[in-house]
Amino acid sequence: MAQLIRKGEALVGEGNEVSHIDLLIGPEEGPVGTAFCNALADQNAGHSNLLAVLEPNLAVKPATVMITKVTIKGATQAVQMFGPAQRGVAEAVAESVEEGVIPKDQAENLVIVCGVFIHWDAEDNKKIYSYNKEATKLAIKRAMNNEPSADDMIKGKPTANHGFAKTEDVVKSACADGE
Repeated sequence: MAQLIRKGEALVGEGNEVSHIDLLIGPEEGPVGTAFCNALADQNAGHSNLLAVLEPNLAVKPATVMITKVTIKGATQAVQMFGPAQRGVAEAVAESVEEGVIPKDQAENLVIVCGVFIHWDAEDNKKIYSYNKEATKLAIKRAMNNEPSADDMIKGKPTANHGFAKTEDVVKSACADGE
């Protein structure tokens, strides 16, 4: 059975420029294709989705739509999304095809929906570019290789350290709620 949806995630970097990418890869005529079309058609204030391009008039293949994971609150953040983040994501997609992670013969028939996080206080555009490029490449690799496996997830669970959730606070909160 052909896989209709591949899923990938990666977090790279630190500070306000950290990149957290969530993405879906799938055939244009499948559910990811539908999500791709909806993302481009459903624009609203603070959530301007855009195609990943290497430069204007040179979109990547597979066609990739970048969706904002947080509300864009100003011109600086918007320029960071439409500049260094867009370039980083686009280069990651292009290099993934170039390196064979995404088979070149499938690049015309696949689409990618890529969730991009730009922190409101991010300042360093070079870090935004490099972190987004690295995170997108890693998320694509994981998606195409179905990583992590269920066994790897179970094996990693006991020592997992979620950088944005302090485990003791989560456990205390859950216990206070009667769980």
